[in-house]
Amino acid sequence: MAWRMLRRKEFQRSLLNLAFRADHGGKKHFTNGAIGNLAQFYRSDRPKHAASCMPSNHFTIRNFHAGVYMLTWSRKKEDVVGLKAPKKEKRVKKENRTQPPVEAPYIAPKPKIATKSPDKTVEIFDGMTLLDLSKRTGAYISTLQGILADLGEKVESEFDSISIDLAELVAMELGVNTRRMHTGEGTNEPRPAVVTVMGHVDHGKTSLLDALRQTSVAAKEAGGITQHIGAFVVEMQSGASITFLDTPGHAAFSAMRARGAAVTDIVVLVVAADDGVMPQTLEAMSHAKAANVPVVVAINKCDKSGADPERVRIQLGSEGLLLEDMGGDVQVVEISAVAKSGLDKLEEALLLQAEMMDLKARIDGPAQAFVVEARVDRGRGPLATAIVKSGTLVSGQHIVVGAEWGRIRSLRDTAGNITESAKPAMPVEIEGLRGLPMAGDDVVVVDSEERARMLSQGRKKKQEKDRLRKIDEGMADELEIKEETPERVEMPIIVKADVQGSVQAVTDALRSLNSAQVFVNVVHVGVGPVSQHDIDLAQACGAYIVGFNIRTPPIAITQAAARANIKVLLHKVIYHLLEEMGRAIVEKAPGTAETQVSGEAEVLNIFELKGRSKSKGPDIKIAGCRITDGHFSKSGTMRLLRSGDVVFEGPCASLKREKQDAETIEKGNDCGLVIEDCDDFQVGDVIQCLEQVIRKPKFISTQSGSVRIEC
Repeated sequence: MAWRMLRRKEFQRSLLNLAFRADHGGKKHFTNGAIGNLAQFYRSDRPKHAASCMPSNHFTIRNFHAGVYMLTWSRKKEDVVGLKAPKKEKRVKKENRTQPPVEAPYIAPKPKIATKSPDKTVEIFDGMTLLDLSKRTGAYISTLQGILADLGEKVESEFDSISIDLAELVAMELGVNTRRMHTGEGTNEPRPAVVTVMGHVDHGKTSLLDALRQTSVAAKEAGGITQHIGAFVVEMQSGASITFLDTPGHAAFSAMRARGAAVTDIVVLVVAADDGVMPQTLEAMSHAKAANVPVVVAINKCDKSGADPERVRIQLGSEGLLLEDMGGDVQVVEISAVAKSGLDKLEEALLLQAEMMDLKARIDGPAQAFVVEARVDRGRGPLATAIVKSGTLVSGQHIVVGAEWGRIRSLRDTAGNITESAKPAMPVEIEGLRGLPMAGDDVVVVDSEERARMLSQGRKKKQEKDRLRKIDEGMADELEIKEETPERVEMPIIVKADVQGSVQAVTDALRSLNSAQVFVNVVHVGVGPVSQHDIDLAQACGAYIVGFNIRTPPIAITQAAARANIKVLLHKVIYHLLEEMGRAIVEKAPGTAETQVSGEAEVLNIFELKGRSKSKGPDIKIAGCRITDGHFSKSGTMRLLRSGDVVFEGPCASLKREKQDAETIEKGNDCGLVIEDCDDFQVGDVIQCLEQVIRKPKFISTQSGSVRIEC
């Protein structure tokens, strides 16, 4: 039954479609029969009230079984058979809207790399997960995985651990500074103490070490001054060994003393009993305090006639150093390095301090070391003196020192003997580096040559970025200085020294001589003697060549410098070097033009010249004066003062002494003076002579060794 009803509905729908077609242009085909009658029936079946408002050929089929498309056909207006329907017009947007347009909120694009500020330093360690590195650097996990994929390492999970070398490479790629945190895993054993000797210049630091190890290092130093750090092991009388670091006391070597305090366990502060606390003494105290290192005070030269140890104790206490005599914990020992007295008490104090600190270090595993000095040897190449802090440094390992890398070819102890390994607190000289590292760099042991090369390249790339950023900042500062002082000359300098630490110290000291008139520009630094390359570079930029504690260059180099008119300054004592460079800077400075009073005179009488001919000029008044101070010059400007007020100021037209023209007249002489366009002289007036002088800056050297240029 349901099937019959469905068939009946389909038949009715077909009849309705045919009727619709017959009503719309199909009349000639369906005029008779059932279909025609059905069409006529639907045509007549319209509402009466719609007949007046609808065309005759338009009707609405009242059949709910018909499709929706029939209604759309019925709305088309086609009066003529065969004509197409008109095209639908485009919708024109109305301009007179009453409501403002809805603005979509701005969504910032997702950054690819989101890291912390490059000035901040993050701590990395071996075995850290990718999630830890992401939290510390601020970068996304996907970004870190992409960088590791570029390095040839595939880390799928964020909880997978990576080595400390990979963590540093990734952080450098992100532009973030890192600091390695070495784990203390392994066997900890007692180690010797690393003691740094600090103090003011010429207070007897090196002499004290000579007395301890029965050597004469001070005699070998130029002028009795230590120019670079010396590291050596001293066997004490009790059988214990102590590693000593000797640091220079001059103000220019402040950075070297800071490096000494960074790797040391105990600081021996040497103060001369006859000299007291000096600037470098206070500076050494600040370095020890910043490094959180205990201090043992050694009051030296107690055997001299003018020694006053109590005054030294009071001075140290007033500077905030709590001595044992005053209820503090800082040990004080009175010694004499020359007479070798009190050394046993100093040894006892050092061993007691080391025992209280319970110094231990990890023996097993890769070594952690710091460079205290670096130099270039003609036969052995770059050499770095380092002190091992933990682990064991073994010959043949691949290492990265700062931005340089290499394979340890040999290790030498302080006596120059070759050793296979170096344990904690042992200073060794490393041979086999590809380049010269900087003093203060850390020594990192890596697994392979490839990893060492990658780490070195990454560090060099980051150093270059930092250098360019500092250059940009320096150029901005220079522009500001040039706006304030338009006249400023440049003094290019090439620095050569025997070791890397001395290069840095001399460079810093020379840059401290910058002034508003002279810009000291260190264009090149190097370790070793003066070469032909240095001569060519100096000739190209007109630079001075400063050699510190290096041997005299060959005759060919000296003659080439003389032909190119290049000044080569060689010194072994930094005092003399800074004094000569200070004089050269003062000489090159353009100076500032100033107006100063060169002399004063009192008007005693007035003379008038009348009835002069036109050829000689109009009548003039001559002031008869006596010079009471300084001197008068015809080229100067004359200022007429009356009761302290300026009456007139103008150039000198004539200056005579005893009817003779004079260029300069000194104090105590009488003279006749004519000021151009001025005839208002009175007896008792004061005349000043003004001169333009070029004032050069002054080179100031203090007793503490610090130097500066004062404009």
